[in-house]
Amino acid sequence: MPIAAQSTKSSPWHAGEIALHEKVGVAKRMDEVGRRVLRDHLIDQHRQFYAQLPFIVLGTADADGNAWATLRANRPGFLESPDIHTLSVRLPREHLDPADAGTDDGKAIAMLGIELHTRRRNRLNGTVHRTEQDGFDVRVGQSYGNCPQYIQLRDFDFVRDPMQRSGYDPVHFDSLDGRPAEMIAKADTFFVASYVDREDGERQIDVSHRGGRPGFVRIGEDGVLTIPDFAGNLFFNTLGNILANPRAGLVFADFENGDLLQLTGDAQVILESPEIAAFQGAERLWRFRPTQIVYRQEASPLRWRSRTDGPSPNSLMTGSWNEAAARLRATAVAKSWRPFRVARIVQESASVRSFYLEPTDAGGIIPHVSGQHLPVRIDVEGSEVPAVRTYTISSAPSDGTYRISVKREGFVSTRLHDAIREGDIIEARAPAGAFTINATERRPAVLLAAGIGITPLLAMLRHVVYEACAPAGYDRRGWSTPHIASRSVHSIPSCRHSRRHPVASSGWSVCSAIPPIPSLAKTTNSRGAST
Repeated sequence: MPIAAQSTKSSPWHAGEIALHEKVGVAKRMDEVGRRVLRDHLIDQHRQFYAQLPFIVLGTADADGNAWATLRANRPGFLESPDIHTLSVRLPREHLDPADAGTDDGKAIAMLGIELHTRRRNRLNGTVHRTEQDGFDVRVGQSYGNCPQYIQLRDFDFVRDPMQRSGYDPVHFDSLDGRPAEMIAKADTFFVASYVDREDGERQIDVSHRGGRPGFVRIGEDGVLTIPDFAGNLFFNTLGNILANPRAGLVFADFENGDLLQLTGDAQVILESPEIAAFQGAERLWRFRPTQIVYRQEASPLRWRSRTDGPSPNSLMTGSWNEAAARLRATAVAKSWRPFRVARIVQESASVRSFYLEPTDAGGIIPHVSGQHLPVRIDVEGSEVPAVRTYTISSAPSDGTYRISVKREGFVSTRLHDAIREGDIIEARAPAGAFTINATERRPAVLLAAGIGITPLLAMLRHVVYEACAPAGYDRRGWSTPHIASRSVHSIPSCRHSRRHPVASSGWSVCSAIPPIPSLAKTTNSRGAST
């Protein structure tokens, strides 16, 4: 049921946004952030930023209340700010673009300025003031910056005069088949427009960027799109709008040939679903059912080249729908013994080997929590009953594999060292155990380990480092800060001799990945004296 969007001086956010802030426990913090970063004017840095852009993303709503997103391009300089409350746009009307109907005088509009070659982006929303057909002014309602996450680096060229139209008429589709399905399936980027009507009668439109690995938008058999929502700035402009009003508009661009795919329809926020846990990086999902599908061939005069280093590090840390489906299949048989292939063996020290395990069936890896153990079953020569043991998983959930680091000690562990080779099959069940860590806790953590007892702490440290690379709100300036800023970690591994350090070859070196994590390694001789 939609949430009424209230306009009140008591908060910079409307009810939909506040509902999501409360859901994730950041309402108080985001109230303070909103008052600091949401402005009713353009700062000088943003005025200069818009003036150098070759294109702008627009979000509008037509007379029937349909939300539309589009990309419009012109030579840099087509956007200028004559004063801090105004952004002037020199673009002629484009009646072949369904979003154009929302650019009449007095209409609400949203704008996203984004540099794909630098990952800079800034947003504003406001009201159209139009006195001619070759351009309009936008009176600023809200203006603010956005972080550079999930943006793929691309360089651009103009292939024709931006004032010259493509020469192709729009094609309307009844379903997401053929060319529309192809564009969505390979997309690593799209833009979404949404809006709310506030109690005071004002309409507020937002348009934002979404990015992920290619194929992160799934087309269901019913034609509904499902999109993972990753960790971000916690504003929840888009999802908050959808909670209050399901109308939304999406635009996908084929950056190589200039095609645009514009969709309008209804969206729904999904806060509880097994697919959320199965899709790595997803914190929630949202679904979109298109009611109109418009394909415009070569609509953009720009062509973009992806850089070899172009994929966003944030996007690379996320999963895919195929991986999520495999994880769900694995979860369904969590209590069963499953075959795993020993994909790699690493001799970590004189007495410890690490075994990397990958499933050989159709199921995927069931995500574990750092610190948990893995029940393992292996055949033992001379016995009709397989031997069952539990070994701590020394990899982090984000590694996408199970790694057990085993000390040569005891009958089964010794057999793993002597008899198991790369390519061999062992069986395992779902991870278990409650000795885990909260990587985002503010309280400092001390990881103290002796000998092979380091294995759960290694997984915990890797998880903390992974979370340190993800966003976690805002610092006092309003910019996104990493988790590591709020949780310090001190690691103290101990062993009898440096040659017997359980993971001396690779594992504990993860400490160097994030400078704020100090590590003190202590070794002793056989009599217990420090060396």
